[in-house]
Amino acid sequence: MNKVLLDRYIGVGNQTQNFNRHAARKRAEAMSLTKTEISTRTRSLSVIIPTFNESQNITKILDIVSSCLPLAANAEIIVVDDNSPDGTGKIAEEYARRARTTGTCEIRIINRKDEKGLSSAILTGIRASTGESVVVMDSDFSHPPETIAKMIEEMKRSDCDIVVASRYVEGGSITGWPFKRKLISRGATKIAQRSLGIKIKDPMSGFFAFRRHIIRNISFDAIGYKILLEILVKARGAKVREIPYNFTDRKSGKSKLDRTVISDYVKSVWKLYRYGKPEKERRTSVRFLSKAGRFYTVGASGLLVNYLVSFLFGAVFSNLWYIYATMIGIVFSMTSNFVLNKLWTFEDRNTTAKRTLVQYITFLAFSSIGAIFQLGMVYLLVGTEHMSYALSLFVSVAIASIGNFILNKKWTFKEKVWS
Repeated sequence: MNKVLLDRYIGVGNQTQNFNRHAARKRAEAMSLTKTEISTRTRSLSVIIPTFNESQNITKILDIVSSCLPLAANAEIIVVDDNSPDGTGKIAEEYARRARTTGTCEIRIINRKDEKGLSSAILTGIRASTGESVVVMDSDFSHPPETIAKMIEEMKRSDCDIVVASRYVEGGSITGWPFKRKLISRGATKIAQRSLGIKIKDPMSGFFAFRRHIIRNISFDAIGYKILLEILVKARGAKVREIPYNFTDRKSGKSKLDRTVISDYVKSVWKLYRYGKPEKERRTSVRFLSKAGRFYTVGASGLLVNYLVSFLFGAVFSNLWYIYATMIGIVFSMTSNFVLNKLWTFEDRNTTAKRTLVQYITFLAFSSIGAIFQLGMVYLLVGTEHMSYALSLFVSVAIASIGNFILNKKWTFKEKVWS
């Protein structure tokens, strides 16, 4: 019996030791996990560097940014590369691997295979970052890394939400830009300030810092190349400060400014201009009548265009047959009606060549059908029903215009009839 009890005691002791070892291991794992979570959640600074074909600059910029980060900051650098053909992403990954062995700040590389665009790259970096404060900068040395510490210090000192490194405040400057580039930049800045009501002097800066919490509830469009504009417009109530810096044009690589960039900027400003405007009338009936009213107002303007163009061609070109002059007037009025209806009545901002041409041809077809229907209706009412010409004209115009509006709403501009 004693042996049995002893065996049981030894067995229980072994189970207890195993349990204790298991529990100790779990506590160690839990402590390790907690430590990792804490280091992630309490990271104070993230630096986002978007790249595309920056193989000549990436190693140097990472060297200098790493050395310029505040010593007290638990910082990370995130490089977002858009599948650069020159191997920028691979060079950055190799640098990050070496950095892990030297114990410098954490460097992470995000290689995007299918996406393109500066703003979307910055947003990808922001989503992947963990810092309470975020700095966005270029990788071509146009943004001096030593300014990062100044931006973070200004954010703490003035207790603001956004710090913009500015070329246009006192002490700021631009080096290496031709007059044309300066003119484009100034023009874009004035457009943003006037149309979007932005007060700061350099809303087009690509070098800025902000506190993460100000963008938590923002839905970004990421159109164009200036994400700061979107933050300034959508982060309502954010306190903004500007500090001067000297922008130096890139010494290696190629600038990304082209017609596509300018076009995207215009689209971005338009969307931001529309952002936050009072909501449109929600009642279906009011929206329908509002669009119908615009459509008929445009139609009335078309009559004036028709008359003026027909008269101009008939009077200036005296040898031109009046029927030809009238036909030219009709084409001009239909074209003006189409443009106004597209931009004003139906607010269609998709102006791609193919879509616009198809819409224009469809609009002309429905307008011609409406004109033929109106003539046939007048002939029928006057000749068969013996209705007065004035009344038959009114009825036929009303029916034709209603049909014209509904057909164009449904088929030309692809809207539901009752919406």
